[in-house]
Amino acid sequence: MSQGLNRIALGTLAFVLAGVWGLPFLYSVWTAFHPEKYSATFQWDAPITLMNFVEAWQAAPFGVYFVNTIILIVTILVANLVLCTLVAYAFVRYRFRWAGFLFGLVMVQLLISPEILIVENYLTLSRAGLTDTILGIALPYLTSAFGIFLLRQTFKVVPRSLDEAAQIEGAGAWRVLWTVYVPLARPVYLAYGLVSISFHWNNFLWPLIVTNSPEVRPVTVGLSVFATVESGVEWSLVNAATLMTTAPLIVTFLVFQRQFVANFMRAGIK
Repeated sequence: MSQGLNRIALGTLAFVLAGVWGLPFLYSVWTAFHPEKYSATFQWDAPITLMNFVEAWQAAPFGVYFVNTIILIVTILVANLVLCTLVAYAFVRYRFRWAGFLFGLVMVQLLISPEILIVENYLTLSRAGLTDTILGIALPYLTSAFGIFLLRQTFKVVPRSLDEAAQIEGAGAWRVLWTVYVPLARPVYLAYGLVSISFHWNNFLWPLIVTNSPEVRPVTVGLSVFATVESGVEWSLVNAATLMTTAPLIVTFLVFQRQFVANFMRAGIK
């Protein structure tokens, strides 16, 4: 009896917390699909409109923002997958001096917040002439200590017999990597890719500091500039723009939700 009451209490608490967490999102949806005069009054018979999305799209170059964000994310993700794979493979397959020390240095990066290095990173990019460029935004994130750690732990559980069998067949180190290790780590690649896409799609502070012109702004910075207008904030347009910029992430999460949870839990268990 007590266990049943505990489950009911926990379920009720979960629904209440979910409702509180979802209130801002529900408000955003309401104002985005209704005229501005209904942004503070909730009338069930209020007319639904899509003009907020049209006006928001025309008021700022969101098309350019989306293209910049996609280029930025693809650049970072491809570089991460390639570099993290090579580093993790080297730590697992080869025995060399100071391997443990070097891996420890990689792990130390997990303890350093990216915000601590903003000034030094900006000065470095300024000297190299890479400020206000997409490459400048991506450069500090082209490799990831978390990605190296995750792939190293995954590669360590690959049966050594598969590696040896491939070598007997005449496969070199590169072929062993791409035909044995990488295929077995596909679930981890999917989980890490989703985390990376979500993080860099929402990353705001570093792109805000590096970029100055609309031609290279990602959606987060573009949305911030769009929302800060001197004539006053129109919540219907701001929330319509917010839904536009977050819709790709929401759709991606809904499509890959089950695979993401299963693969990331599997990677964590490994």
